[in-house]
Amino acid sequence: MLLIFEDSQKDHLSFLADLDAEVLKEFGKISLNFIRKGANTKIFQGAAQKLGVPVDTVQHGVEALMYLLTESSKYLLNEIDFQDSIMTLGFGDETRSSLLALYLEHRREIRDILNEMSLDLPHYHNLEWRFDVQLASRSLRHQVSPSILMKLQTMDGDKKEMKMLQTDPVNLVHITRVLEEALQEMKSGYCRRITRNIK
Repeated sequence: MLLIFEDSQKDHLSFLADLDAEVLKEFGKISLNFIRKGANTKIFQGAAQKLGVPVDTVQHGVEALMYLLTESSKYLLNEIDFQDSIMTLGFGDETRSSLLALYLEHRREIRDILNEMSLDLPHYHNLEWRFDVQLASRSLRHQVSPSILMKLQTMDGDKKEMKMLQTDPVNLVHITRVLEEALQEMKSGYCRRITRNIK
């Protein structure tokens, strides 16, 4: 699998092609710290002063390198796929080998950080339901009031949680229709691109 870069990301990464090996290693350290702890604008300002470039250029370069490392780690790219992915960026042999060494050394750690950052939401485990109809009461002898009673079980890690829900058939049909529309929307190309980036 090869990574696909947007034009803006290619422009930001092209800044790294002109750096020598030691400066590129520093950019790698800054990107790893960015992944571990978040952005630090003081570091961007210091690097920009040393290189004599605007702070935005340094920040965008670090963010693009961080994107390269996180996406490669997320998909566990092998050496060949990683090198093929960055070959289109116009890096020299020394830059490509430095980036590859940085990626191979830290991909497990980056993956662990990404796993810690991912949301662990409760998920569906089981559903039991019952259909009730009230045919009459003391005050109304001829009425029909259908209702659906559901027992929804979800799992949150090892913990099982149970919710009791009640609705009428009209609302249930509406909920079903909305959920089916959402599932159809998830099959669109736009949503698939978003979910691919979220994972």
